[in-house]
Amino acid sequence: MPVSEVNGVELSWERIGSGLRLLFCNGSGRALADAMPMLEFLAGEFDLLAWDYRGFGQSALPGGSYTMADLAGDVDGLLDVAGWDACRVVGISFGGMVAQEYTVTNPERVERLALLCTSSGGEGGSSYPLQDLLGLEEEERTAIGLKLVDSRWDEHWFDGHPSDRAVAERFAPKGPPGPGEAAAHRAQLEARAGHDVWERLPAVTCPTLVACGRYDGIAPVENSRAIVSRIPGAQLRNYEGGHAFLLQDAAAMGDLRTFLLEGE
Repeated sequence: MPVSEVNGVELSWERIGSGLRLLFCNGSGRALADAMPMLEFLAGEFDLLAWDYRGFGQSALPGGSYTMADLAGDVDGLLDVAGWDACRVVGISFGGMVAQEYTVTNPERVERLALLCTSSGGEGGSSYPLQDLLGLEEEERTAIGLKLVDSRWDEHWFDGHPSDRAVAERFAPKGPPGPGEAAAHRAQLEARAGHDVWERLPAVTCPTLVACGRYDGIAPVENSRAIVSRIPGAQLRNYEGGHAFLLQDAAAMGDLRTFLLEGE
């Protein structure tokens, strides 16, 4: 992956595929390598640009904290590096927050917007405060985390739904983080805690899809409904599943692809 100085930070990024220009905003606490199956799916029909957030992958973590506005600045710089004046944008979870912050700030550069399992903050509701889990023992943190991803998940549920067990394993902790990784997580969660675009959402002028899982404990359905109420013409779609509905409902990825390709 190339590394470029963007917005004063060394950021690693990836550009793969061909077709319509599409920016991918990843979820929190993960490097692009974790999202590679989805990136490869999208790269089949899009010129896909994605990057590692500050402190993740090969991206640097500047000293001190940063804000969602700083991350929107990172996006603006990445588009300049790619030579794009505008593109389509898809954001998942935390990436949906980044996508919202960027779009309300630079609506002229976003052609279509897909917001998946995310929240606006403010009066529209915030996603679960994941920073509250940091001080818990690993076993307790894992148990709470599973219920947050999908409120139905427990051993009884997994016995009857082995595919969900496989999805849950992707969310399981990968062991204690090193000092650098822990600092990156903390800084990202601090920025996430300050996310609030509620009052600015009407600035979004492009076609917008807001999608959510019915059993999501991180970004509840009502948060997606709130986003739709603030963006003119936005459409809402609910899916069977929780925060990982893209992996749980077979219709979700196809619907996302169709929406992003519309208006070609």
